[in-house]
Amino acid sequence: MGKNRAAWDAIFRAYFGEARRIFDVDVLLDLADELGLDRETTRQVLADGRFRQRVREEAQEGRRLGATGAPFIVFDRRYAVPGAQDSDTLLDVLRKVWDETRPSVPTLDADGASCGPDGCATPAAHAAESAG
Repeated sequence: MGKNRAAWDAIFRAYFGEARRIFDVDVLLDLADELGLDRETTRQVLADGRFRQRVREEAQEGRRLGATGAPFIVFDRRYAVPGAQDSDTLLDVLRKVWDETRPSVPTLDADGASCGPDGCATPAAHAAESAG
């Protein structure tokens, strides 16, 4: 677990940088070795097609979201960005997902009132000082 990025980089380098045949089992096993994965377990996973159904389901989900090619990035299983995009576009999507999925953090104004999405509340001690 946790080797997704390293595996992606290794496959990308092997295919584009070294012109290796990444659909060849022996090449995949060599890449597994490079990643520190057990060679025989990897061979068995490939032979069994252990993740075939999961890959199919993810491909189907991608098509449902509009994927027709690669790259295709999905955020929070709701937003999809097709093709290579500039950093501003990706940042806009990340901000939108963040704003929709994370509660806003209350802040304090200059008077010490806590302000959130429903307005500001003055602390009790401050309210008592103001009233007296």
